[in-house]
Amino acid sequence: MSYKMIVLDLDDTLLRDDHTISDRTKDALMRAQEQGVKVVLASGRPTSAMKHIAEELELAKYGSFILSFNGSQIIDWQDKQRVFSKTLSPEAVHKLYDISRREGVSIHTYIGDDIVTEDDSMYTAEESAITGIPVKFVDSFKKAVTEPVVKCLMLHDPEILKVVEAKLQAELEDEFSVMRSKPYFLEFMQKGITKGTSLNHLIQILGIEREEVIAMGDSYNDLEMIQFAGLGVAMGNANDDIKAAADYVTDTNMNDGVAKVVEEFILNELVTA
Repeated sequence: MSYKMIVLDLDDTLLRDDHTISDRTKDALMRAQEQGVKVVLASGRPTSAMKHIAEELELAKYGSFILSFNGSQIIDWQDKQRVFSKTLSPEAVHKLYDISRREGVSIHTYIGDDIVTEDDSMYTAEESAITGIPVKFVDSFKKAVTEPVVKCLMLHDPEILKVVEAKLQAELEDEFSVMRSKPYFLEFMQKGITKGTSLNHLIQILGIEREEVIAMGDSYNDLEMIQFAGLGVAMGNANDDIKAAADYVTDTNMNDGVAKVVEEFILNELVTA
């Protein structure tokens, strides 16, 4: 199979634990782009928190795209224009806030260039550290959210959030897409929005078949795009059920797992350890 696109989750997939791209991985991706393969970044991160990675990989030069906010936005990185965007209404966000109070978990969203929240949560602080987006504390979350937003996160310790996730997926299945991107991040987008559905939208724009796509990830918010792609790849550090759903399991994010897939399936090279 001749692959025309590789779609990459960022944290714990393309990026090492220090949030950098290894030299081997960068070299493989640049050579793939030189051969005409689209490299698409697909993350739960806000668009602004993906910009430096898109620039490092020169996506604009090669006419590629990023899928941010778990697929709620698709950006053509060549002209920085949105080609797809889905949002949550203020009323929907207010409902999620009320549910977060009921369940005893923190909540935040994104307004402008800030993470907005009432809650001084260690997990919101971690999100800020990962993305580089500052936290803006407000007295009233509902009063702060007066316009549509792209997504909301509920946050708490993993064992508690796992219970909340199961409960809310059942309760809100007709209104929202609900999934965990990290054990302590429970994400809410407009119903029907996933990395997989946005990937389907993108390839239709570009005239690429799903069989010509490789998608790689490690967590639950990557599951649908892994299942959708012609070659769905789980990282060696992925959850076991993500590995079970994948067509192929590569090495870990700390041991050039992305590079090894690009070398074997796109560059057709003998993969070394």
